[in-house]
Amino acid sequence: MGRLLNRSGDLVPAEDMYEACRVFAQYVKWNGGLNWDWSEAQQMEIPDEFTNLLHRYLRSVLDSTAEHKGWKLPETTLVFPWIVRLFPEAKYIYWVRNPRDCILGAHLTDDLRAFGIAYPETDDVRRRRAISWKYQDDLVQATPKPAQWLQVRFEDFVYNQAETLARLEAFLGIELARIPVRREAAGRWRQDDGVNYYDFLAPAMARYGYEVPVEVYPSVGPETLNRVISR
Repeated sequence: MGRLLNRSGDLVPAEDMYEACRVFAQYVKWNGGLNWDWSEAQQMEIPDEFTNLLHRYLRSVLDSTAEHKGWKLPETTLVFPWIVRLFPEAKYIYWVRNPRDCILGAHLTDDLRAFGIAYPETDDVRRRRAISWKYQDDLVQATPKPAQWLQVRFEDFVYNQAETLARLEAFLGIELARIPVRREAAGRWRQDDGVNYYDFLAPAMARYGYEVPVEVYPSVGPETLNRVISR
């Protein structure tokens, strides 16, 4: 996992990766609203500037002689299309969390402009976080998936750790450690008094099996909501 990890297990320092994200952003077209076009980035030759920055960031991983190696850093999602092209044989774990919980806390990607990505201006911090969540998920959905890909929900790890670890172990081919998990870490939005939902999150939430407020689609019963949204 690299030479130096923070408390979250992220490979740090990550300044070179952050700068690599800004290189990628130069080839992202904002179409206004919550619509972005990544076609240029998807099709172009990956710039040497990006590759050099990425390799500097990953030096301790790339130089490792360990049988199993990799890295974890949330901001990697911002350059996912190029990571997949540079490491096509790697195993990818896409860790998803309910956006209603995600936007309760601060993240480095809260303001996408810090990474060169344009989006509708807003002073609403939680709306910015929700836009960032949507942008990153849209980017992943727009990218052809690598051959070895596993999607895992954070909530499943919290509530069904044994079953989720079994999936991860089968995918990775190694045994994983069991760790204490606080069940209250999932579903925190239920005790939140602020705004923690925006209607533009509904399609993705339904796709991942998260509860979507029925009032968003008042003519649709809760038992058919997810099916209707996903069409």
